[in-house]
Amino acid sequence: MEQAQQQMAPLSVSIEDSARVLGISRSSVYELIAQGEIKTFKIGRRRLALASDLEAFIGRAAKDGAR
Repeated sequence: MEQAQQQMAPLSVSIEDSARVLGISRSSVYELIAQGEIKTFKIGRRRLALASDLEAFIGRAAKDGAR
């Protein structure tokens, strides 16, 4: 059971990690948040994005870019 938990991908990531995953700058991530493209939440002082929301954003962006 412990091995399965260690191999699990994170469910949420920081803004910095979101930028790294998306291949864009931190300020671009904040712009996408302000536009409502990416949802975030706070735990304590940290702002996090769900990994599934980032994947959904990439899917939408790829679909829109393919037009």
